[in-house]
Amino acid sequence: MTYLVGAELPQEPAGLRFRSLLAEGGILQIPGAHNGLAAAQARRAGFRAVYLSGAAMSASMGLPDLGIITVDDVCFFIRQVSRASGLPVLVDGDTGYGEALNVMHMVRSFEDAGAAAVHLEDQLLPKKCGHLNDKKLAEPHDMAAKVAAAVKARRHLFIIARTDAAASEGLDGAVARAKLYLEAGADAIFPEALTSKEMFQEFAARVRAPLLANMTEFGRTPFFTAAEFEQMGYRMVIWPVSSLRVAAKAQEELYAAIRRDGGTHRMIERMQTRAELYETIGYHQYEALDASIVTTIVPNGMPPSTG
Repeated sequence: MTYLVGAELPQEPAGLRFRSLLAEGGILQIPGAHNGLAAAQARRAGFRAVYLSGAAMSASMGLPDLGIITVDDVCFFIRQVSRASGLPVLVDGDTGYGEALNVMHMVRSFEDAGAAAVHLEDQLLPKKCGHLNDKKLAEPHDMAAKVAAAVKARRHLFIIARTDAAASEGLDGAVARAKLYLEAGADAIFPEALTSKEMFQEFAARVRAPLLANMTEFGRTPFFTAAEFEQMGYRMVIWPVSSLRVAAKAQEELYAAIRRDGGTHRMIERMQTRAELYETIGYHQYEALDASIVTTIVPNGMPPSTG
């Protein structure tokens, strides 16, 4: 059920549960879940971790992915996704919302909200989606300082350092940055926007650490499956905005149908039924839980004075 309670509520810190999943071997498949309902659906589909994309959170708020949203905005998403699914959540930390002290604040805030892992990127604000042009990069040692600050602040959070250097500094630059970030304490590396199988393979051969791959649609990376990424040497793969893209397209078609047809009657077959929704969100389990709680008896009035 959603918003897990009692024996169903995970007792181990989220970061430790995330590490345990990686320790099992193979490749950890982490689909994007842009809200609590999507996270519950991911859990029902059998996934064991979910991802919160900065682009998906921003778009959910009607904003572009330019580093506009705040730590508090992200914590709102973390709380609903982690509570609704009970799964470890990997969170997009963008550039850390500032410098070293801001990164430390972000790490503690994300942990308190329920996050299991975070990735930080080496762009400068205003940051861009990693698959767009003209990204501005931070100095490598400035980024390493942020990684070190994140490691210092965490209690259990798994820290992934993302580098966007491949587009402007080539693979050599990306590899050099990755090694520096690992020396600063990063647990894993996320090389963003690699453009070929050969680049993915070479990066994995040169950087000996757990690696995360990004399989976003409409970007610079060709389509690869999870199995293909695993063969190339990657331990994690995210599909960051896929759930949002599918949901947004369906909503667009719904609104067009209502305007065109004057109602939703031609879209019924495209809809999740009430029964399916209730099953996904655990509606009847909530009813049973509510019925199990003893009814509060409110006093009718104050007892008479004995004075």
